[in-house]
Amino acid sequence: MDFEAAYLNYAAARQEKMLLRVLKESEPLGQGKLRRDGRVLINFAGNDYLGLSHHPALIAAAKRYAEAFGTGSAASRLVTGNLSCFSEIEEKLAAGKGKEAALILAAGYQTNLTVLAALADKDVLGRKVTILADRLIHNSLLQGALLSGARLARFHHNDLAHLETLLARESENAVIIVSESVFGMDGDVADLAALGALAKRFGAMLYIDEAHATGLFGKNGFGLAADCPDLVDIVMGTFGKALGSFGSYIACSKAARDFLVQRCGGLVYSTALPPQVLGSIAAAIDLVPTLEAERAHLETLSQRLREGLVALGFDCGASATQIVPVIIGDEARAMAMVAALEEQGFLAAAIRPPTVPQGTARLRLSLSAAHQTEDIDAFLSVMAGLQ
Repeated sequence: MDFEAAYLNYAAARQEKMLLRVLKESEPLGQGKLRRDGRVLINFAGNDYLGLSHHPALIAAAKRYAEAFGTGSAASRLVTGNLSCFSEIEEKLAAGKGKEAALILAAGYQTNLTVLAALADKDVLGRKVTILADRLIHNSLLQGALLSGARLARFHHNDLAHLETLLARESENAVIIVSESVFGMDGDVADLAALGALAKRFGAMLYIDEAHATGLFGKNGFGLAADCPDLVDIVMGTFGKALGSFGSYIACSKAARDFLVQRCGGLVYSTALPPQVLGSIAAAIDLVPTLEAERAHLETLSQRLREGLVALGFDCGASATQIVPVIIGDEARAMAMVAALEEQGFLAAAIRPPTVPQGTARLRLSLSAAHQTEDIDAFLSVMAGLQ
C-alpha cells in the first residue's frame, strides 16, 4: 500500500474544504501580544487568561526549582520521579479545591484520556459501566470514554432534563457523568450544583473538567467546582491556561487518588513533570487567591467584547466567560475573517469541524487579564468592517 499517497490525499481533501491545520511559529511577548511572521499582534487566540506565563514570580520559581532539582525528573513518579515538591503542591491544590487529595499529572489531554479510562473499568467496578457525557465535551474526554470500553451516551448540551431521562434508564449500571464547567469552544457554563444533585440522586459519579475555569472562577479562583466540592467527585484541571505553566491535575477523594496511582496509565507509564514546571505551578497556586482584581478586569473586558459584538449583529452563543465565540457557520468565511483580522493586527483562531459541530465554524476569541479596554475597542472597530 502507498501510505504516503493516502496521507497526501487526506491533507488535500481537508485543504479543499478549508479544514487543513497548519503549524505556525509564534513568539510570545507578554502583555497579551505575540510576534508572528515579523508582526506584533494582539493575541485573542491563546489561553493565558491571567497573563501569568510571563509573571516574574513564576519565572523565578522555575529557576529555583531547576537549580534545586535539576532540569528533568528522569522517571515516572512510581520510580524515582516523585520529587519532594510534589506533595506540598498537591496539598495546596487539594485545599483550594476543597477535596481530600490531589494528583499532578502531565498534559491535560493525557490526563482525561487515562484517568477516565481507569475510573470506568468494569472489572474494577464489578458491573457494566455507562458514561453519560455532555454533547460538547472536549475530545480528550470523548477519547477517554471510548478507551474505557464503557457504553457511551451523550446528553444534549447543558440539558439536565435529557440527562435525567438517560439516568433513569441506567439503574443496573455504574454511571459516570462527564461535563466541563466552562466549555472551551462556547464559553458557556454548566450548572455544577444541579449536575451534582442529579448525580447524587441516581448514585452516579460526576467528573468535571475545569481546564478553562481553574484560576478564574469559584472560591479564591480555584474553579467553579470549589463552590460545591461535596457534589463533584472528580475534578480535572490544567496548569497550562490561566495558571501560565504546563501540566494537569485531578482533585478527588483519597480513595480515588490511591486507586489512580495503581491504575492510571498516564501516571504509571509517564515521566513526571520537570522541576522547573513544578516551580512555576507552585508559584501560580500561591498567586491565584490574590488575583481578584485581574479576574474582575477580565470579566469586564469579556462583557464589553460580547456586548459589542452582539450590537454589531454577531452571534456569540451563550458565552458568559473569557471565551467568546463568533459563530460564522461557513468555514471559508471564518478563515477569511481570521486573515483580515491579522492584517489589522489581531490574532484570532478559526475553529472548524470536527472540533465544533457542522455548520458552526467560528472565531474563538479568548481574552487575557493582560489585555486592555483599548484592545477590545480597536478589535470591535475592525469587526464592524467585517460584518
